[in-house]
Amino acid sequence: MSTLLEINKVSAFQGAQQVFSNLDLKIEQGEKIAILGPNGAGKSTLLKLLNREIYPVVEEGSFVKINGSETVKVDELRQEIGFVSHDLQASYNVVSSALEVVVSGFVGAIGLLYQHYPLEDDHYQQAQQRLESLGLAHLAERKFHHLSTGQQRRVLLARAMIHQPKTLVLDEPTAGLDVSAAFALLDQLSALCAEGRGIVLCTHHVEEIIPDIERVILLREGKILADGPKREVLSEALLSELYSVPLTLSEHSGYYQLRRAE
Repeated sequence: MSTLLEINKVSAFQGAQQVFSNLDLKIEQGEKIAILGPNGAGKSTLLKLLNREIYPVVEEGSFVKINGSETVKVDELRQEIGFVSHDLQASYNVVSSALEVVVSGFVGAIGLLYQHYPLEDDHYQQAQQRLESLGLAHLAERKFHHLSTGQQRRVLLARAMIHQPKTLVLDEPTAGLDVSAAFALLDQLSALCAEGRGIVLCTHHVEEIIPDIERVILLREGKILADGPKREVLSEALLSELYSVPLTLSEHSGYYQLRRAE
């Protein structure tokens, strides 16, 4: 199995705020991983290291390798990894249609307005097929900002799948969704996992961890609190430490739920 992401002794900042110091982490291709932690733990910063939105501090012996390379090109990265995040969702302008959002994934753009991209009819046909595969074909011509939050998130999932990537990376995938939309999205993620894709799911909600997830990383204040098989890491003791509150954990049909301990 080849390595998707290797982080070695990395320090990283978001603006003036240091998020990581001497961070080590390795994720293999095809792994199904959840990165769990409270707000401010460093989850989004970790994803920005992966998608090359930010870079680590240059230090001796420190590196971030993606697919074994420290110098992977962003356009090549788009072929291998599909990203879905709230930041991406908020970036689309009010005139983009759902179909245009998906098509824009071919060129890594945020919409197609006022730009001349080398797109052909085949690109639009593939985008339409991707919408159809997620049950969204009827929304193709609807303006993105007229869709519900759940529909927007699923359109972004279609965009992430446009290159048939080996790995999907999702940041708080059900944030802002109602119960029905959240479960619909999680079901679609499970179906994509069943096709053999890797998944990296960042969340602060244990309820988002689909049964397909095999490994869980607990991240707190920029440090890895625990990393290992899901059933070992998702314990009441570790989760209580992670969130700094006494918690009880229950599991049903592969899904987990947290409650405050009495």
